[in-house]
Amino acid sequence: MDAVTALRLAGAVARTGRLLERGVTSREISRQIRSGAILRLRQGVLALPDAPPDLVTATLHHARLTCASAAQYYDLWLLHRPTIHHLYCHARAQEDWTNHHRPLSVPVHASLPLVGRVDALIHALHCLPPLDAAVMVESALRRSDTVRSFILDRLQGNRNGPARAALDLVTGTAESALEVVARVLFSRAGLHVEAQVQLDGVGRVDFVLEGFLVVEVDGDAYHSDRASRRRDRRRDNMSIVGGYLVLRYGYEDVMFHPGEVLAQVLAVLSGRPLR
Repeated sequence: MDAVTALRLAGAVARTGRLLERGVTSREISRQIRSGAILRLRQGVLALPDAPPDLVTATLHHARLTCASAAQYYDLWLLHRPTIHHLYCHARAQEDWTNHHRPLSVPVHASLPLVGRVDALIHALHCLPPLDAAVMVESALRRSDTVRSFILDRLQGNRNGPARAALDLVTGTAESALEVVARVLFSRAGLHVEAQVQLDGVGRVDFVLEGFLVVEVDGDAYHSDRASRRRDRRRDNMSIVGGYLVLRYGYEDVMFHPGEVLAQVLAVLSGRPLR
């Protein structure tokens, strides 16, 4: 195997010993360094020119990405992209990264410098704002990457109370991060929330609140073309014919104007006009 291919398989950055273990020769590594195809970041650490900065940071510090920094590599939902690197390592944290010290409970990633998926979720429950952590865990449960009880078993004791509270926001029913945010918004307002409800003649709707108000939350990517808008109108009309009221919100509404969304929902539920 050539050095560039071996590095690419390792996430574009790796220690020299990793490439040697894969059968890459020292002569091949030197040749690729001279050609500029591979960079020597420091003694024993090699990278491709386009290596992701977070993987570079992890490798340079003998660390593994975790929490929000591991989310993209595990294809987990994120409300907000991390502004600093989240690492699991034994070194002292620096200004541009945070260190997670909790012991690991599952095997690490087989090829990339990442903690295992479950440990990334547990670190998120301890580190991120509750809603952000819940979004990550929800996506993992939705995809059956793990089960709630497996995570909960690792969150016992009084010190894990805040992490368990964040886990309580997770149901595993959402089909998007946006639905998690909306569900938590409605639940925290004390409303009876049913998620992913199948209605006759309509299909599955995102939420039914208090038994009669259908609320749909739309990601723009899936509801912007003409056919999608026509389908949405038909679903709304059939919901109303079936005796339900309907409200529909987009990404900007839920994420940036949740107070307005909740005020409209409460006004409809109370039967009073919103002034």
